[in-house]
Amino acid sequence: MTKENRMNSVLTKRMFAAAAIAMSALVAQPAIAQDVILETNDGSTTIRGELMSFEDGFYTIKTALGNMRLSAERVSCAGDACPELSIDLAEVDFSISGANTIGDELMPLLLEGFAGVINAEADIVTTADSSVKVATLIADQGYGEPFASILVQSSDSKDAFVNLIEGTAEIGMADRRINRDEARALRSAGAGSMIDLKQERVIAVDSLLVLVEESNPVNALTIDQLAGVFAGTITNWKDVGGADMAINVYSFPEESGTETTFSDRVLHPRDMHTKSDANFVNNHIEMSRSIVNDPAGIGYAGYAFQRGAKSLSLISECGINTRPDAFSAKTEEYPLQRRLYVYNRGDATSDRAQEFLDFVTTEAADGLVAKSGFINLGVDRQPQDAGSDRMGALIHNTTDQFEVTLMRQLLIEMMDWDRLSTTFRFASGSTALDSKAQRDLERLITFLEPLPAGSQIAVVGYTDDRGPFSANQSLSETRASHIVNVIKGFAGDRVADIDIVSMGFGEISPADCNETATGRSTNRRVEIWIRDRDPYAN
Repeated sequence: MTKENRMNSVLTKRMFAAAAIAMSALVAQPAIAQDVILETNDGSTTIRGELMSFEDGFYTIKTALGNMRLSAERVSCAGDACPELSIDLAEVDFSISGANTIGDELMPLLLEGFAGVINAEADIVTTADSSVKVATLIADQGYGEPFASILVQSSDSKDAFVNLIEGTAEIGMADRRINRDEARALRSAGAGSMIDLKQERVIAVDSLLVLVEESNPVNALTIDQLAGVFAGTITNWKDVGGADMAINVYSFPEESGTETTFSDRVLHPRDMHTKSDANFVNNHIEMSRSIVNDPAGIGYAGYAFQRGAKSLSLISECGINTRPDAFSAKTEEYPLQRRLYVYNRGDATSDRAQEFLDFVTTEAADGLVAKSGFINLGVDRQPQDAGSDRMGALIHNTTDQFEVTLMRQLLIEMMDWDRLSTTFRFASGSTALDSKAQRDLERLITFLEPLPAGSQIAVVGYTDDRGPFSANQSLSETRASHIVNVIKGFAGDRVADIDIVSMGFGEISPADCNETATGRSTNRRVEIWIRDRDPYAN
């Protein structure tokens, strides 16, 4: 299938008109004198008025406050008078499709940043279908000629892999990891291994926030309570410490990436499903807007979409209380944490698409991720407070004398060190690193390289609780030593003036419950600790 035929397939599915205005040269429209509604892309502002003209990518609208001129890049238009915007197929260099979690706001910002890196400007326009945008790259910081056009289609993660299989997109956006069936289908289609470092990229991390209206007195829920609320076995706020009023549940349609993450972590392990009479919304902006306006409401949305609602802490089955902050998302210890991905085929990626893919995992993209409201992959540093929930869990975790002795050693060590957000995880019994961990190595070395001589790093290993305690302690030490060697081998002389030590504490400091496979995976980790110098050195 040729490139033009593939793009025609995309546009047919989207029901675009066959003959349309090229995005790179929007045609002026005459005065229309009919009401339209313009809504900003983040859903925060809606403007109603009389559309006077549409020219050079700008709407001119007559309102009670006078005429306003608004860029089509920043707003969507609703109403019979809205101009029909579509795409000149010959101008599209490559297509990006998939999860609207990424496509609505983060991807346009990444395209703008990419344009800046290559000394260009990205002119991004939302089409008549608000889920479809076109970015035109213009040379010489916007003063030159257009030289590339990129189509962005926002729907759900499933579409990312369908379109990669069909060849109608070169890059897929997903707010969950590719599943085995999708990866096998793509391999069978000649796309290669979709979990290879060159085809699977984590561009951000995200916490699914459990949201309630600001005045709701409830501040935390156990995972069991959360499951009961969404399944409909808990129907009144008074049953979870709130006011005496019926709970209004808001959720996403089944099989969206966000719904899949929530159900897989909360409902399915308890053989539950979202109750059929829940209020279903189509995107994160609609979700947060619904919760803000409903004192009895509860829902969930990505970290970037809190927007005035209150987020709840979550308490795991074994009593670990976790706040949905950026650090817990970066360490991947928040129960509803997830990764945001982009994927590409191994056999059919154009030079321009590859150039963009190389950009999205660089530090230059971190500020754009943060600007979008998501959590970037940069390294953060945080004190390990002796009064934290984690410390309390340690103190009350066991009465075994050997374990208590090791626990005391851990507590003493933690008071001397800060923790970095970089955390490496392993499959059961393995020391192999996944694709994200391999990229995290470069970010860690970049963070460590400018530190003053005498700074000290501790690489600290932990395990789940499967197997004998002594064997787990030994395994944790082995994993920590392995990561020390990996860091030194990767960095060479870039961290020669930094003292790197290793420790292992086995199973005594769980970050999640060991009763579930997800919890055990979270606990099989190596943390990176830091202090400016050894306080006991001469």
